[in-house]
Amino acid sequence: MATQSSPAPVIVIRKKKGGHGGHHGGAWKVAYADFVTAMMALFIVLWLLSSDEKVRKAVGGYFQDPTGKGNLMGTTMSGAGEGLLLSQDDMSKLKEKLEQAMRELPQFEQMKKNIEVTVTSEGLRIELLEKEGGMFFESGNARPTAKGTELIRMLGEQLKTIPNKLLVEGHTDAKPYSADHGYTNWELSADRANSARRLLEDSGVPPDRIAQIRGFADQKLRNPKDPFDPANRRVSVLVQYREPQEIKTPPSGQKQHSQAPSSHSSSN
Repeated sequence: MATQSSPAPVIVIRKKKGGHGGHHGGAWKVAYADFVTAMMALFIVLWLLSSDEKVRKAVGGYFQDPTGKGNLMGTTMSGAGEGLLLSQDDMSKLKEKLEQAMRELPQFEQMKKNIEVTVTSEGLRIELLEKEGGMFFESGNARPTAKGTELIRMLGEQLKTIPNKLLVEGHTDAKPYSADHGYTNWELSADRANSARRLLEDSGVPPDRIAQIRGFADQKLRNPKDPFDPANRRVSVLVQYREPQEIKTPPSGQKQHSQAPSSHSSSN
């Protein structure tokens, strides 16, 4: 009988597969993201090159001042001042800033009842209301008083970097202006507005930021029930919402400003 041989050992051969998938799995995503970013930058550059000057200034202003508020927050950024008009929310912040600056004036307690700052449908309106005997302007004259000069110069300091156009308006009460040479409440109201305009520009407001000077005489009384109320005599500074080209021409009844005589005998 033949001797039975022992079974042959089992040999297992394990083959390790290559890891090519792990090496190249996510690299295409990074390359694709870089490509998309480059294309986006290219399209932005092409768009800017085809845009007008106003759009380029607005985009440049945004990157200098992303909030669009510029000097409203007490900074020196010029983004808002170069191209972005103030919105209604910005006007409310500007109102608070102006009121804070007014409170710091030495004579504010004597003036506060004669200053009114309101956000209206046209923009931010700052009204300087006269009282009997004069507050911001000498009685019957277009010369600002010391209080008026101080206040209007402060307004100019605060408004000089605001991009929106400004309107300056003058008003009188219904008391006839007693003077020779045909000088009337029309001339007086326009001359007071023009005096305020000069003070604003002396304080840094660019001349091209002043859109109009208006003199209304007694045609827009603040208190129609009492045409002789001293509060009807006032100067208003309006910070507009609107674009410069949308500013309307004043009614034909309004007269152009003229140089005021040195002194007059009127209580306006």
